[in-house]
Amino acid sequence: MDEESVKLDLLIQALDQPDKKAVREAVEALIPMAKGVRNVAARLCAALDAAPAEKRWPVAYVLAHVSPLSTPCVDALKGALGLSDPDIRWAVALLLVRLAKKPEPAVAAHLIELLHSGSPTQRRMAVYCLRDIGAQDLLGAALQHALADSDPLVRVAAVTSLKAFPGIGRAATDQLLRLVSEDLDSRVRASAALALARLGAGRSDVRAALDDATRSNDPILSKAARAALKILEKR
Repeated sequence: MDEESVKLDLLIQALDQPDKKAVREAVEALIPMAKGVRNVAARLCAALDAAPAEKRWPVAYVLAHVSPLSTPCVDALKGALGLSDPDIRWAVALLLVRLAKKPEPAVAAHLIELLHSGSPTQRRMAVYCLRDIGAQDLLGAALQHALADSDPLVRVAAVTSLKAFPGIGRAATDQLLRLVSEDLDSRVRASAALALARLGAGRSDVRAALDDATRSNDPILSKAARAALKILEKR
Protein backbone atom coordinates (compact mmCIF):
# COMPACT_ATOMS: atom_id res chain seq x y z
CA MET A 1 0.00 0.00 0.00
CA ASP A 2 1.49 3.37 -1.02
CA GLU A 3 2.01 6.29 1.36
CA GLU A 4 -0.99 8.27 0.11
CA SER A 5 -3.30 5.31 0.55
CA VAL A 6 -2.05 4.76 4.10
CA LYS A 7 -2.64 8.42 4.90
CA LEU A 8 -6.13 8.20 3.46
CA ASP A 9 -6.98 5.23 5.67
CA LEU A 10 -5.66 7.06 8.73
CA LEU A 11 -7.85 10.06 7.94
CA ILE A 12 -10.90 7.83 7.48
CA GLN A 13 -10.18 6.33 10.89
CA ALA A 14 -9.86 9.85 12.33
CA LEU A 15 -13.51 10.50 11.46
CA ASP A 16 -14.40 8.31 14.46
CA GLN A 17 -12.81 10.67 17.02
CA PRO A 18 -14.94 12.28 19.75
CA ASP A 19 -13.30 15.68 19.27
CA LYS A 20 -15.36 17.78 16.82
CA LYS A 21 -12.41 19.94 15.78
CA ALA A 22 -10.31 16.87 14.95
CA VAL A 23 -13.17 15.39 12.92
CA ARG A 24 -13.58 18.64 11.00
CA GLU A 25 -9.87 18.74 10.22
CA ALA A 26 -9.98 15.15 9.00
CA VAL A 27 -12.97 15.92 6.78
CA GLU A 28 -11.27 19.00 5.31
CA ALA A 29 -8.13 16.99 4.57
CA LEU A 30 -9.97 13.99 3.16
CA ILE A 31 -12.16 15.69 0.58
CA PRO A 32 -9.42 17.02 -1.72
CA MET A 33 -7.23 13.95 -1.19
CA ALA A 34 -10.01 11.44 -1.82
CA LYS A 35 -10.81 12.84 -5.25
CA GLY A 36 -7.46 11.61 -6.55
CA VAL A 37 -7.38 8.13 -5.02
CA ARG A 38 -8.72 5.00 -6.73
CA ASN A 39 -11.43 2.95 -5.01
CA VAL A 40 -11.89 5.62 -2.35
CA ALA A 41 -15.68 5.46 -2.59
CA ALA A 42 -15.65 1.75 -1.76
CA ARG A 43 -13.44 2.37 1.28
CA LEU A 44 -15.69 5.17 2.48
CA CYS A 45 -18.79 3.02 1.94
CA ALA A 46 -17.22 0.28 4.06
CA ALA A 47 -16.43 2.82 6.79
CA LEU A 48 -20.00 4.14 6.61
CA ASP A 49 -21.45 0.65 7.03
CA ALA A 50 -19.19 -0.03 10.00
CA ALA A 51 -19.80 3.26 11.85
CA PRO A 52 -22.43 3.54 14.60
CA ALA A 53 -25.40 5.73 13.66
CA GLU A 54 -24.24 8.81 15.58
CA LYS A 55 -20.82 8.77 13.86
CA ARG A 56 -21.91 8.12 10.30
CA TRP A 57 -22.33 11.75 9.29
CA PRO A 58 -18.64 12.71 8.70
CA VAL A 59 -18.07 9.66 6.51
CA ALA A 60 -21.25 10.45 4.56
CA TYR A 61 -20.21 14.08 4.30
CA VAL A 62 -16.92 13.14 2.63
CA LEU A 63 -18.54 10.44 0.50
CA ALA A 64 -21.09 12.93 -0.86
CA HIS A 65 -18.21 15.04 -2.19
CA VAL A 66 -16.54 12.23 -4.12
CA SER A 67 -19.31 9.90 -5.28
CA PRO A 68 -22.96 9.98 -6.40
CA LEU A 69 -25.30 9.77 -3.45
CA SER A 70 -26.23 6.27 -2.30
CA THR A 71 -29.19 5.45 -0.07
CA PRO A 72 -26.97 4.80 3.01
CA CYS A 73 -25.20 8.11 2.43
CA VAL A 74 -28.46 10.04 2.11
CA ASP A 75 -29.85 8.32 5.21
CA ALA A 76 -26.75 9.27 7.22
CA LEU A 77 -26.99 12.91 6.10
CA LYS A 78 -30.70 13.03 6.89
CA GLY A 79 -29.93 11.56 10.31
CA ALA A 80 -27.38 14.33 10.92
CA LEU A 81 -30.12 16.93 10.49
CA GLY A 82 -31.53 15.68 13.79
CA LEU A 83 -28.33 15.87 15.83
CA SER A 84 -28.16 18.17 18.85
CA ASP A 85 -25.05 20.00 17.58
CA PRO A 86 -26.20 22.96 15.43
CA ASP A 87 -22.80 23.28 13.73
CA ILE A 88 -23.11 19.75 12.36
CA ARG A 89 -26.75 20.24 11.37
CA TRP A 90 -26.04 23.40 9.40
CA ALA A 91 -22.89 22.02 7.76
CA VAL A 92 -24.93 19.06 6.50
CA ALA A 93 -27.83 21.32 5.52
CA LEU A 94 -25.56 23.51 3.40
CA LEU A 95 -24.17 20.40 1.70
CA LEU A 96 -27.65 19.05 0.95
CA VAL A 97 -28.76 22.39 -0.49
CA ARG A 98 -25.71 22.52 -2.75
CA LEU A 99 -26.22 18.93 -3.89
CA ALA A 100 -29.92 19.50 -4.55
CA LYS A 101 -29.16 22.40 -6.85
CA LYS A 102 -26.56 20.39 -8.75
CA PRO A 103 -26.02 17.50 -9.35
CA GLU A 104 -28.51 15.66 -7.08
CA PRO A 105 -32.05 17.05 -7.62
CA ALA A 106 -33.55 14.00 -5.87
CA VAL A 107 -32.32 15.46 -2.57
CA ALA A 108 -35.36 17.77 -2.50
CA ALA A 109 -37.69 14.76 -2.61
CA HIS A 110 -35.79 13.17 0.28
CA LEU A 111 -36.24 16.36 2.31
CA ILE A 112 -39.94 16.53 1.56
CA GLU A 113 -40.25 12.93 2.75
CA LEU A 114 -38.39 13.92 5.92
CA LEU A 115 -41.12 16.50 6.64
CA HIS A 116 -43.47 13.56 7.15
CA SER A 117 -41.18 11.05 8.84
CA GLY A 118 -38.38 12.87 10.69
CA SER A 119 -37.95 14.05 14.25
CA PRO A 120 -39.01 17.64 15.06
CA THR A 121 -35.45 18.86 14.61
CA GLN A 122 -35.09 17.02 11.29
CA ARG A 123 -38.41 18.43 10.08
CA ARG A 124 -37.36 21.96 11.00
CA MET A 125 -34.02 21.60 9.23
CA ALA A 126 -35.75 20.09 6.19
CA VAL A 127 -37.92 23.21 5.92
CA TYR A 128 -34.86 25.45 5.97
CA CYS A 129 -33.11 23.29 3.38
CA LEU A 130 -36.12 23.38 1.07
CA ARG A 131 -36.32 27.15 1.49
CA ASP A 132 -32.70 27.54 0.42
CA ILE A 133 -33.00 25.08 -2.46
CA GLY A 134 -35.74 27.27 -3.87
CA ALA A 135 -37.58 24.49 -5.71
CA GLN A 136 -40.83 26.41 -5.77
CA ASP A 137 -42.69 23.91 -7.95
CA LEU A 138 -42.14 21.22 -5.30
CA LEU A 139 -42.74 23.28 -2.19
CA GLY A 140 -46.35 24.43 -2.16
CA ALA A 141 -47.83 21.34 -0.55
CA ALA A 142 -44.71 20.68 1.54
CA LEU A 143 -44.64 24.10 3.20
CA GLN A 144 -48.37 24.17 3.73
CA HIS A 145 -48.06 20.77 5.41
CA ALA A 146 -45.32 22.15 7.65
CA LEU A 147 -47.57 25.06 8.68
CA ALA A 148 -49.74 22.46 10.43
CA ASP A 149 -46.85 20.49 11.96
CA SER A 150 -47.31 19.32 15.55
CA ASP A 151 -44.05 21.00 16.64
CA PRO A 152 -44.22 24.80 17.04
CA LEU A 153 -40.64 25.39 15.90
CA VAL A 154 -41.37 23.58 12.65
CA ARG A 155 -44.41 25.82 12.18
CA VAL A 156 -42.24 28.90 12.83
CA ALA A 157 -39.70 27.65 10.29
CA ALA A 158 -42.43 27.16 7.71
CA VAL A 159 -43.98 30.57 8.36
CA THR A 160 -40.71 32.45 8.11
CA SER A 161 -39.73 30.51 4.98
CA LEU A 162 -42.83 31.62 3.08
CA LYS A 163 -41.32 35.03 2.35
CA ALA A 164 -38.89 33.31 -0.03
CA PHE A 165 -41.89 32.10 -2.08
CA PRO A 166 -44.45 34.93 -2.33
CA GLY A 167 -46.72 32.94 -4.61
CA ILE A 168 -46.94 30.06 -2.17
CA GLY A 169 -47.23 32.51 0.72
CA ARG A 170 -50.22 34.30 -0.74
CA ALA A 171 -51.92 30.94 -1.30
CA ALA A 172 -51.32 30.18 2.38
CA THR A 173 -52.77 33.46 3.69
CA ASP A 174 -55.88 31.79 5.09
CA GLN A 175 -53.68 29.37 7.02
CA LEU A 176 -51.62 32.28 8.37
CA LEU A 177 -54.80 34.01 9.53
CA ARG A 178 -55.78 30.87 11.43
CA LEU A 179 -52.33 30.65 13.01
CA VAL A 180 -52.55 34.25 14.23
CA SER A 181 -55.91 33.69 15.88
CA GLU A 182 -55.80 30.05 16.91
CA ASP A 183 -52.25 28.71 17.31
CA LEU A 184 -51.37 27.73 20.86
CA ASP A 185 -47.76 28.92 20.61
CA SER A 186 -46.97 32.62 20.93
CA ARG A 187 -43.93 32.36 18.66
CA VAL A 188 -46.03 30.92 15.86
CA ARG A 189 -48.73 33.57 16.25
CA ALA A 190 -46.19 36.39 16.15
CA SER A 191 -44.34 34.94 13.16
CA ALA A 192 -47.61 34.51 11.28
CA ALA A 193 -48.60 38.12 11.98
CA LEU A 194 -45.34 39.40 10.51
CA ALA A 195 -45.68 37.09 7.52
CA LEU A 196 -49.16 38.44 6.82
CA ALA A 197 -47.75 41.96 6.48
CA ARG A 198 -45.58 40.77 3.60
CA LEU A 199 -47.93 38.29 1.97
CA GLY A 200 -51.45 39.52 2.66
CA ALA A 201 -51.26 43.15 1.55
CA GLY A 202 -54.48 44.33 -0.03
CA ARG A 203 -56.76 42.00 1.90
CA SER A 204 -59.10 43.71 4.31
CA ASP A 205 -59.41 40.60 6.47
CA VAL A 206 -55.63 40.62 7.01
CA ARG A 207 -55.68 44.19 8.31
CA ALA A 208 -58.68 43.42 10.51
CA ALA A 209 -56.94 40.35 11.98
CA LEU A 210 -53.81 42.36 12.71
CA ASP A 211 -55.89 45.13 14.29
CA ASP A 212 -57.50 42.54 16.57
CA ALA A 213 -54.09 41.06 17.38
CA THR A 214 -52.75 44.43 18.59
CA ARG A 215 -55.27 44.16 21.44
CA SER A 216 -54.20 40.66 22.39
CA ASN A 217 -53.24 39.84 25.97
CA ASP A 218 -50.16 38.18 24.51
CA PRO A 219 -47.50 40.92 24.48
CA ILE A 220 -45.38 39.10 21.87
CA LEU A 221 -48.31 38.86 19.46
CA SER A 222 -49.52 42.42 20.05
CA LYS A 223 -46.03 43.79 19.43
CA ALA A 224 -45.66 41.72 16.25
CA ALA A 225 -49.09 42.83 15.03
CA ARG A 226 -48.21 46.50 15.53
CA ALA A 227 -44.98 45.98 13.62
CA ALA A 228 -46.91 44.19 10.85
CA LEU A 229 -49.37 47.08 10.53
CA LYS A 230 -46.48 49.51 10.19
CA ILE A 231 -45.11 47.40 7.34
CA LEU A 232 -48.51 47.46 5.64
CA GLU A 233 -48.72 51.24 6.00
CA LYS A 234 -45.36 51.66 4.28
CA ARG A 235 -46.63 49.57 1.40
